[in-house]
Amino acid sequence: MKRRYLIASIAALATALSMGCTSLDERQRAWIFQPSDSSWGSSSVAAEGMEDVWIDFRSEVTGEDVRLHGLWLPARQNAENGPVMLYLHGARWNVTGSAPRIRRMQQLGFSVLAIDYRGFGKSSKGLPSEDMAYEDARTAWKWLAAQHGGRERFVFGHSLGGAIAIDLASRVDDERGVIVEGTFTSISDVASSMKFGWLPISPLITQRFDAVKKVDKLHSPLLVVHGENDTLIPSDLGRRLYDAATGPKHFMLVEGGSHFSTMAVGLPKYREVLKDFFSLK
Repeated sequence: MKRRYLIASIAALATALSMGCTSLDERQRAWIFQPSDSSWGSSSVAAEGMEDVWIDFRSEVTGEDVRLHGLWLPARQNAENGPVMLYLHGARWNVTGSAPRIRRMQQLGFSVLAIDYRGFGKSSKGLPSEDMAYEDARTAWKWLAAQHGGRERFVFGHSLGGAIAIDLASRVDDERGVIVEGTFTSISDVASSMKFGWLPISPLITQRFDAVKKVDKLHSPLLVVHGENDTLIPSDLGRRLYDAATGPKHFMLVEGGSHFSTMAVGLPKYREVLKDFFSLK
């Protein structure tokens, strides 16, 4: 999510009382997800060689047939038996836009499945919602379990994807660990942290992404990562999410990391923490 878009969203929500509920909900979904088939920079180059994955299912949320598109990247070593990861991206960019991070997770020893939610990339078209994204993540997790059920499986979420990862992990009990980067406690708290945060818009928010209310229900260790220089999602929100967790947990603040560069800047620190906290080689 770009900060200018969120600020514009908050300003617009201040006048939303005059709008119908359906219109308000649809506008929030568009503002929060910013669904597209766009990537950025050289990410398409980084995605070269990744395998296309297609996951078909019948949605209980919408009653429609859905096709999710994903990218699969096996680990360089121990690809048959090593840990696997479900990668959940944030807003605006499609899964190809996350290719550099997917490559870095491969460097850290993971085989990675990264998916596009409905409305993004080559997945089924339409305006995504909080419940739809949660369902997409659960379906991808089931696919990963069916394909690689005998291996340790982790969930990773960046930004908005972190809230989706927390929801998924609160519903399942077969994950080895959860990693969230640059994520937040709730959409309401993100709104409150911004320029127009004094506006009383919380009751109007339909897409709440209340990760802070679910993080104490995780069944596995939680690693919360945040960039010290993240100006989009303040590191205080990452710290508050960490504080609300009650199980095994670790908070990793990356010096010099921004919302988009934290993994690149902090890769050596990532490697060290994964080894110490999750006992990964």
